[in-house]
Amino acid sequence: MEPMIPAQQVVELALQAATVDETVVIVTDRAEASLRWAGNSMTTNGVSTTRITTVISIVRKGDTSHTGAIRTSDVDPAAIPLLVAAAEQAAHAAPNARDSAPLLPGEGIPDDWNAPVPETGAAVFADVADSLSAGFGRADRLYGYAHHLVETTFLATSTGIRRRFTQPTGTVEINAKRDGASAWAGVSTPWFVEVGTDALLDDLAMRLGWASRTVELPAGRYETLMPPSTVADMMIYLGWSMDGRGAEEGRTALSAPGGGTRVGEKLTGLPLTMYSDPFAAGLQCAPFVAAAGSSESVSVFDNGMDIGRVDWIRDGVINALAYPRAAAAEFGTAPAVPADNLLMTGGSADLADMIAATERGLLLTTLWYIRTVDPTTLLLTGLTRDGVYLIEDGEVTAAVNNFRFNESPLDLLRRATEAGVAEQTLPREWGDWATRAVMPTLRIPDFHMSSVSQAQ
Repeated sequence: MEPMIPAQQVVELALQAATVDETVVIVTDRAEASLRWAGNSMTTNGVSTTRITTVISIVRKGDTSHTGAIRTSDVDPAAIPLLVAAAEQAAHAAPNARDSAPLLPGEGIPDDWNAPVPETGAAVFADVADSLSAGFGRADRLYGYAHHLVETTFLATSTGIRRRFTQPTGTVEINAKRDGASAWAGVSTPWFVEVGTDALLDDLAMRLGWASRTVELPAGRYETLMPPSTVADMMIYLGWSMDGRGAEEGRTALSAPGGGTRVGEKLTGLPLTMYSDPFAAGLQCAPFVAAAGSSESVSVFDNGMDIGRVDWIRDGVINALAYPRAAAAEFGTAPAVPADNLLMTGGSADLADMIAATERGLLLTTLWYIRTVDPTTLLLTGLTRDGVYLIEDGEVTAAVNNFRFNESPLDLLRRATEAGVAEQTLPREWGDWATRAVMPTLRIPDFHMSSVSQAQ
């Protein structure tokens, strides 16, 4: 089999084959490694490399614009002209694009454009594997996996844009089991340097110790401490829902009664700020738009546009919504594009102190199977899993049964009475799509456990 030609060459071949008004080419080279273990034994590992090439063709017809986007994993250079032709055919047949805007001009070739593409492999897991191997000697049964993905994206347009970014994404997830009890913990890491696997194992052992006593509780509203992972699962969904067009058109939970948006509304008296920032330390992500398709938050016409920090909530007040350039012009506001991370800061309490200050309540460590009930209020439902614990008189005293919950992240912020220090965390439900998060612990005085779940 012939080796793949460099991604940079694919980009130029696609642009040379283009015949329509404007063309965008996105090539992403992916290197992936994984490691799995079950019942205190390593089971499988694997390494793979793939390439995804996307061509976006733009046809201008008077005052209208029409786009067609086709993607392929075919690495044969002979497939490139066929890919371009298919995208152009799709553009000619497409309806008018509501997000139409001029493509941005280029600023030359970046210094790293022709640098080698970084790779990954099983060796990246060496420290994690050593730590796990030591953990296999404990009484608890360990299950889980580690995953590393290194994606290098090359973006080019017929207007001269050339941008490149390498995104490393790593996760470790561990389930520990003892005497019928189960606990989950996870961590995200870009390059598996100083991953705190030993600390995860200690935390899991502590939780399984709490589960030596079990208590059955009915559905109801409970004072609940939500550690960073569970807060991330709820707030990431909020971040995904903060598009300006939907709010302006009265279709989302960020729409104001009577018209307009809820920007400027105070959500909470806590000094919480939720933001995305491509340059956040330890959570770096692409600082430019690389969109293979348009949505209400991003536009293919904005490809190559710089992404900066956006404070979506600032000091407890809804501060911004996501607007591609066309939507921003339509609604008379500034463009705002989310980066591929989410942070919330403003709390200062330590989780141990928050537990100590709880007379009776729940410690909710992980969420699972979150789905939308009502997008107009952002009401979500989901399940607890692998660890809900009872706090009595400032101490964790038992594990309790699982529940189904009904909550809105907006309402959680409104009702939160205390926030802990922000920590880097891995959401469990959204960990396959959103690994770069920093969140606080939140105290919710009346978290709604709507029914008892039979899930174990």
